Amino acid sequence: MKYQRTVLLEGMSVPYTLRKRKGHMSYTLSVHQDGRVIVTVPRFVTIGMVEEFLKKKKRWLQKILSTTPKNENVWNREHYLQHKEAARVFIEERLRILNELHYNFQYKRVSVRTNTSRWGSCSELGNLNFDYRILFLAPPLQDYLLVHELCHLREMNHSSRFWKLVEQAVPQYRDIRAELKQIAL
Repeated sequence: MKYQRTVLLEGMSVPYTLRKRKGHMSYTLSVHQDGRVIVTVPRFVTIGMVEEFLKKKKRWLQKILSTTPKNENVWNREHYLQHKEAARVFIEERLRILNELHYNFQYKRVSVRTNTSRWGSCSELGNLNFDYRILFLAPPLQDYLLVHELCHLREMNHSSRFWKLVEQAVPQYRDIRAELKQIAL
């Protein structure tokens, strides 16, 4: 089920799309490139619970919305240069934490770029590459993307072995993949 809603956060009116999903076990909040806000929750969650969740996330949401261009053409080199270093710091630190918690894989270089078709990649040499806009995604989406590329260090394919590795760190990866498919780079 999908609903269009608006929440008032400290005088700021924030329109959002609410998606209720059967089997979804957590709350997911993401901001698309064009500023659209998506909240995905389990079916049993009430509108009041969603709005309380958004109020708890208001500082993060206001920060992201204030730096999110409203026009896709603005996602350009200037925006990339403005956020590249913050993305690099975030990616390297979060990658280290997730790797230590779940895998202890060896990787070489981590690159931050602007891509047009994929959020990340892993080379056969063990180099990990990520689009800087990962910085603007909700934390569960960020973690999934980082874990996905980490797992390619062990399995350079999308076999069942690969997905079992992903599932170790991100049990709800199927829901997250579905959500990511709706976010265009």
